[in-house]
Amino acid sequence: MPRNNDLEQKALEIIMRSGEKGILQSDLWREINATSREGSRISIRLESKGLIYRKPEISKGRWTYRLYPKRHIVSIDSILDCPCISCEENAKCSAGGKISPNNCEKLVQWVLKEDQT
Repeated sequence: MPRNNDLEQKALEIIMRSGEKGILQSDLWREINATSREGSRISIRLESKGLIYRKPEISKGRWTYRLYPKRHIVSIDSILDCPCISCEENAKCSAGGKISPNNCEKLVQWVLKEDQT
């Protein structure tokens, strides 16, 4: 029989993969082969650790929770086109220097572009 920590880790991975749409707590129980009682306790523990949050929802006429990750899976795709990676001034750039991320127009434009997507 799997240990609780193993089930918690497996549940957290599934919840994180669900992303912004979340996953119904009842669906999670089925995926990790847990009883509704075990699944409920796991989701409460994950919430108390600050790893997920739960929102009540009616599904198929019954109350359940939709579980959402507080942290999202990070991918290198999010920074691949960052101008800093290929900037010719990169070696001279520093927080207190003449060239700084604080006043870099290329970086500002990139952040604003990312913010709009």
